[in-house]
Amino acid sequence: MVNTREAILVAALKVIGEQGVAGLTNRRIVADAGVSLGTLTYHFPSQTELLRQAMLLFAEQETAKLAALAETHRAENPTVEQAAAVVERVIEQMALGTYEIAPLELYLQAGRDPALRGSTRRCFAAYDELATTILTALGVPEPERLAGPAVALIAGLQLRRLATGATAATPAAEALTMLVRGAGS
Repeated sequence: MVNTREAILVAALKVIGEQGVAGLTNRRIVADAGVSLGTLTYHFPSQTELLRQAMLLFAEQETAKLAALAETHRAENPTVEQAAAVVERVIEQMALGTYEIAPLELYLQAGRDPALRGSTRRCFAAYDELATTILTALGVPEPERLAGPAVALIAGLQLRRLATGATAATPAAEALTMLVRGAGS
């Protein structure tokens, strides 16, 4: 069951994904969340705090989902190529809806509003930590060094797919394998 605070954050992410940060109004949030204006302002006295917490909620949910996926494949003891193929399938199966657009809007807003950067740093740190865990399990040397570029590659491929509606000419699995194998040489 979703609590009131989380319902507000989910509604904010929905509005951000549909309208962008500029379209985020209290009226839209309370309509989507089904709460009163007083409840919204009680939980989030400022829009900056609402945006911070929305980013953190997204990161928490996304990281938990991806960590569970990684754990299900860990027992298989996959090769780098097999792990890259799993990542490619996940990217291809990801929906490209408003909930996936919202964090991109928040990343851009963090570029404009330094008060949000702590939340976006935590989000990327969670992705880096997950990538490090996977790379370590694969026996990749210096997994911490490679985690950031691997996350950036995946994020870039997702952004490209979102913006163009098409996948890249080089499949994600091949690109990830080249990155990992190139780092090991």
